[in-house]
Amino acid sequence: MKVKDIMVQPVVVVRETDTLLDVARTMLDQRIGCVPVVDARGELVGIITESDFTGRERYLPFSAFKMPQLFGEWLSNDALERIHEHARRLTAREIMTPEPVTATEDDGLTDVVQRMLHHGIHRIPVVRRRVPVGIVTRHDLLRVMAADERRR
Repeated sequence: MKVKDIMVQPVVVVRETDTLLDVARTMLDQRIGCVPVVDARGELVGIITESDFTGRERYLPFSAFKMPQLFGEWLSNDALERIHEHARRLTAREIMTPEPVTATEDDGLTDVVQRMLHHGIHRIPVVRRRVPVGIVTRHDLLRVMAADERRR
């Protein structure tokens, strides 16, 4: 089975100049967990996931302790409102993960699963000549497994 057989298309994208607020609204309106980021030519330059909005735990420099970080800033109780106000001025380019792992329509599902596992990711944009044409998520792979089971 190939990626083209299960990918979700068309894919919803945002421009690298879109504000973080616009990105959040797009993801909420479309009920999606990630969005590929494209440049003015429509070519893939990054990806934004829900995790980018909720923060990640990072090790404190020179320490074994972890502390949450959101939009590149350390998150303390009194800093949350300041960070969210700052985030409204950020663009997709400033918070995206650049050069995301991608697939092509003709890639096999086994290869895509291996990439997801190797990189610890849940979604892979599908590109044709660097332009996003679809997306494959772990949820899509579950659908394939469930469909196979129903056929037995």
